[in-house]
Amino acid sequence: MNGLVNWMERNFVPVAAKIGSQRHLVAVRDAFISIMPITMAGAIASLINVFVRDLPTMWKMDGFVEAMAPVIGVNGNVWWGTTVILAVAFVISLGYNLSKSYDVNPLGGGLVALSAFLVTTRQAQPDVGWGFFHWGEFGASALFTALFIGLAATMIYVVLMKKNITIKMPDVVPPAVSKAFAAIIPGTIAIYVFAIVAYLFSTYVGMALNDWVFKMVQGPFINLVQGLPAVLILTFVVQLFWFFGLHGTNVLAPVLDGAWLTALLENNNAYMAGTKLSELPYLWTRGSFDAYAWMGGAGCTIALVIALLIFSKREDEKAVAKVSAPMGIFNINEPVAFGLPIVLNAVYLIPWILITPILVTIGYLFTAAGIIPPVFIQVPWIVPPVFYAFLATGGNFIAAGVALLNLVIAIFLWSIFVKVANTIKPQD
Repeated sequence: MNGLVNWMERNFVPVAAKIGSQRHLVAVRDAFISIMPITMAGAIASLINVFVRDLPTMWKMDGFVEAMAPVIGVNGNVWWGTTVILAVAFVISLGYNLSKSYDVNPLGGGLVALSAFLVTTRQAQPDVGWGFFHWGEFGASALFTALFIGLAATMIYVVLMKKNITIKMPDVVPPAVSKAFAAIIPGTIAIYVFAIVAYLFSTYVGMALNDWVFKMVQGPFINLVQGLPAVLILTFVVQLFWFFGLHGTNVLAPVLDGAWLTALLENNNAYMAGTKLSELPYLWTRGSFDAYAWMGGAGCTIALVIALLIFSKREDEKAVAKVSAPMGIFNINEPVAFGLPIVLNAVYLIPWILITPILVTIGYLFTAAGIIPPVFIQVPWIVPPVFYAFLATGGNFIAAGVALLNLVIAIFLWSIFVKVANTIKPQD
């Protein structure tokens, strides 16, 4: 076991660390993180409507729903200004973060990325004619297009800025004006590149670039990762990264957010548009991991903390568990992961790698069987386990029960290895 760990530490960790620090992936990760305020606002609007519109409607409380009409309308406005325009917010943030990593004017990079994205959208709609955007152009369904265009347009802008292909102003000109003029040539070239691409697509492919990306790239990719094998592979790799001291969920955030967060937002859009929960487009979403497996953090560490408090006879481990418990309730697992430690601890390698995939499988099968709805509401990650699943599925008690079942299973499995650790003398 130690030989395997040592081999992985020499060969796997350096590669994983490079992936985690690659500037383009970091920019994508940071872009998703930075739009969290508006994604959460949209999620809160959806969640409130569950409790003032959907559940009361199901319970035949028509008078209450009618009285809540102003609240429902306000939540609809919030959703319209948040979830519906996620791709716009994301592409600005991506251009900003990537430009910043190259030490060029980040605001200019964000605006260039936005403009390059907009020139590829449809300018006419079948029902209203020319000069109208469709809301579907800017939501979760356009995230992949925003990602590709944001990266490419920003890199054109960055390269030209770095090569000083700019308009240089005298030193007496205020810095804000000088920066704006410096960005004119790189920004114009980047925008024209995508204007030409958009024209070629509409003329020779017969569809807008965003429609083509969704049909040929985003849709097939998200459908591909909806299968249980893909979900399990991602889960396994996240756990493996964590074992070697790398924040697996952060390292793989571009994949997690690009695929499963997009699926979650698409589910939310479908729900807000009136789709039944049983007919939501995607089975497994970003929040599904947190609802049924990453309770207390990656590895279901809240279950480990509970197992330590109940079964551990080692004072050092009990002390770590007591300190970690308050934070574990809010899904912060660093204290136990690095304090126990889990990192590079061969005793806990097997449960750390295997328990989470087991929990994912249970949650996945319950969802696939239609017993519980897919996760369709983005819930703040600090919401405590079990209650998280309840909220993320629109107040579904059975989903909360599945999360509770998984928590009990995880406590049982972790307890086996806690008892094994009891036989090992603590190192000085």
